[in-house]
Parts: sequence; C-alpha cells; structure tokens
Amino acid sequence: MHLLADGTVERKSQEVTDWAARIGWVVGLLLFIALLYWLMREGWKWRGTLQGGLPEPAAPGDGTAEPLLTGEGRYHGSTRAGQWLDRIVAHGLGTRSRVSLTLTADGLTVLRPGARDYFVPVADLCGARLDTGIAGKVLTQGGLLVVVWQLGDTRIDSGFRLDRSADHGAWVAAVEELSGGSADAAAPHAPQIEEGAR
Repeated sequence: MHLLADGTVERKSQEVTDWAARIGWVVGLLLFIALLYWLMREGWKWRGTLQGGLPEPAAPGDGTAEPLLTGEGRYHGSTRAGQWLDRIVAHGLGTRSRVSLTLTADGLTVLRPGARDYFVPVADLCGARLDTGIAGKVLTQGGLLVVVWQLGDTRIDSGFRLDRSADHGAWVAAVEELSGGSADAAAPHAPQIEEGAR
C-alpha cells in the first residue's frame, strides 16, 4: 500500500464497463446475422425464379387406389438428376419436411405436413436407387432412398429417408418394377462417409 504525503491511502477505482461499446458490438453482430439471412433468402428466391420454367407437380388424387407400399419419414429435397448439389426449390420442392409416401399402381403420392404435397404419375416414374446423399444431406451408404422422376422436360432426383430404413430396398424394387427401368446408374452418387462419421 502506498501512503501519500498527507497520510491518506491511495485508492484505485474499479474499471467501469464500457456499455456503449458492448451494445455497439452486439447490435453490429445482430445486423450482420440479419444480412446473412437476407442474402440466403434472396439467393433461394433467385434460384426459384431461375427454375420458374418447371411445371407444377400434379396434386395428389383421391387416394382410392390400393397401396402397394406406404412409409413415413423425412423428405430431404430434390435435385436435377445426376447433379446431387443442384437443388430444385421451385414449387416448394426444396422445402425439407416430414413425409408420408404411398406407392400405388397409379404412381407415388408424397404428403408433406407444412409443405406442398405432390403426386408422381406412374408414367413419370423413372426408377429408384439407394444413395448416400442429396443437396445438404449426406448419410451412410444406402441411407437415402432416391426416387427418379420426370417433371416436364426435367428429370429429378427426390431424396427420402424412411423411419424404417430397412424398407428402402423394398421401395427401390417396387418403384423399379412399376417404372420398368433402373435408375441405379442414372446419377453419380454423393460422397460416401464412414459409418462412425455420422
């Protein structure tokens, strides 16, 4: 302790927090995050505009046909066939969601809570395969059921992961039988990851 000439003890005041600087940093960070979000949203809308030439998928029918297969799971998105990173966002096809799939002799019904439902007529089904991923989602080998279908002049890969992934093989076989073709070689597969790397 240092004594001053008049006998009083020198006292150090506690540092005062510079609240103005802290608030400025927080506001700046929030504005930066908002800008990033706005840029991503604009990019999404721009991609949708570029894909505006795609026709709208058919709406689900009355559901009177006898189901061949049904399944629940997740819809992970759609891309142009053979280009697993070229996401399709037009007509809500880029929106991830829960999904309920029904395959009948008429085609594939895709029901998505909170997103647009659609129907793929059997004439537009091109095949199915097991894959490792689709734009923004990479899984282990065979972890994704990819249904290949035709929308206007564009061939599309749609990726699904069923709650019972053991059923993926049965879906591939059934879609292949209905479509009369094999989609296994229709597109390059997404990069593979090790089982423990998930």
